[in-house]
Amino acid sequence: MFQRTLLRQAQAARSVLSVRSSASTLRRTSQLQPQLPAFRPLARQPAYRFYSTENKAENGKEEKKEAEGESDPLRAELEKKEKEVVELKDKYVRSVADFLNLQERTKRDMDSARNFAIQRFSIDLLESIDNFDRALLAVPADKLSAAATESNKDLLDLVDGLKMTQNILMNTLQKHGLQRFDPSAPTEEGKAQKFDPNLHEATFMAKAEGKEDGDIMYTQSKGFMLNGRVIRAAKVGVVNNN
Repeated sequence: MFQRTLLRQAQAARSVLSVRSSASTLRRTSQLQPQLPAFRPLARQPAYRFYSTENKAENGKEEKKEAEGESDPLRAELEKKEKEVVELKDKYVRSVADFLNLQERTKRDMDSARNFAIQRFSIDLLESIDNFDRALLAVPADKLSAAATESNKDLLDLVDGLKMTQNILMNTLQKHGLQRFDPSAPTEEGKAQKFDPNLHEATFMAKAEGKEDGDIMYTQSKGFMLNGRVIRAAKVGVVNNN
C-alpha cells in the first residue's frame, strides 16, 4: 500500500514537471519568433472599368446611325404625307378657281343670251324701220307746209300716222335695248361727226368745202345698236379733200 502511494506521487510529480517544461519551452519559442501584426480583413475596393474614347465615339456613331435608320422610314412617310397635302391643296385651289371661272362664264353667257336674245328679230325689223324713213322722205316738203294743209289733209294724216307708228315701234325696241344712231347729226360742239370704222361703213368718199377729212357728209342708212353691240353699221359718205 505504501509503495503504491509513493509510485502515484512520483508519477504525479513527473507529469507536473513535464507540463512545466513544455510551457517553458513554448514561452521561449514565442519569444524567439517575430511578433506578427494582428490580422485585419481587407476592405473591398470598388471595381473600376476603363474604356477608350475611340470606342465611345464609335459606339455613339453606331447608335446615331441606328436612330437615323429607325427614323428614316418615319421621315420618308412624313415627307410623303406632306407632298400629298401640298398636291391636295393645289388641286383644291385649282378646282375652286375653275368653279369660279365656270360660274362667271355661265353668268356672262346667261346675260349675253338675255341681252341679245332678240338680235335676229331686231335685224329682221331693221328693213321695216328703214321703209318708214323712205316713206316719209318720199313726201315732198312743200306738200307738208301749212299752205297745203287743206288740200292735202289726207296726205298729212298719213304722214302723221307713219311717224306715230315709227315712234311707237322705236320706243318699244328701245325698251329691249335696241337704239338707232344717226351719223349725220352734229355733235354737241356743232361739228360733223368723224368716221369711226367700229360704227360706220363708208360707201363713198368725196370732196366737201368747209369740212375736214374724215367728216361724215352724208348718211345713206342709219345704224343700230343692241345693248351696246353694233348689229348694223351706218352707211355713210366720208369727206376726202386730198
